[in-house]
Amino acid sequence: MDVKILSDNDAKSGFRRGWGFSCLVGDDVVFDTGGDVNTLLFNMYRLSIDFRRIKVIVLSHEHGDHTGGLPVLRELGKVTVFVPRSLSSHLKRRLASQPNVTLIEVGKARAIATNIFTTGELGSFVKEQSLIVKTCNGLTVIAGCSHPGLEHILETSSTFGELYGVVGGFHGFSQVAVLRRMKLIAPCHCTWLKQELFERYPASSVRCSAGCIIGL
Repeated sequence: MDVKILSDNDAKSGFRRGWGFSCLVGDDVVFDTGGDVNTLLFNMYRLSIDFRRIKVIVLSHEHGDHTGGLPVLRELGKVTVFVPRSLSSHLKRRLASQPNVTLIEVGKARAIATNIFTTGELGSFVKEQSLIVKTCNGLTVIAGCSHPGLEHILETSSTFGELYGVVGGFHGFSQVAVLRRMKLIAPCHCTWLKQELFERYPASSVRCSAGCIIGL
């Protein structure tokens, strides 16, 4: 299974960058929507994404750099949107009013698609959900910003099985040694210590940018 980076602070040549994060997991699950729908759509077209195959959108949390691309819903068919239960009532009403959207509020961990799970809502100040993707290599965690703490997200995810990798924004993360057993480390978006991770784990680190495709 591949993860295609649709929106990130950095971008490959020929793609657009912007503050935020979004990725496509497999062919049918979009995780977060970045901060700007025009950037998101441009990169999706450049990656030749088949919009008809997208069936699920997962929002990690409410911040605008992860929800700003939600107008992409107008380009999609019927989709199920999984949101943290703590999402504002205003945004939940906005999503539920879309004729092609089935809205599901997430509290606890659950499956959302074949071999794809949500950690459930984690944290206290900024509550957030992350994805857990199961492949033959093990489990890969995909995080939006890691506001609950990457260590907490990984610990929760490890109850599902052996962890293989982690992709996404590692906001505030500094305990680099925690990732020593990871076979795949792809720091994106708001990660402060990207260069330190690349230097410490050169064999397992992958540079993340809009337009890149990461094999799990």
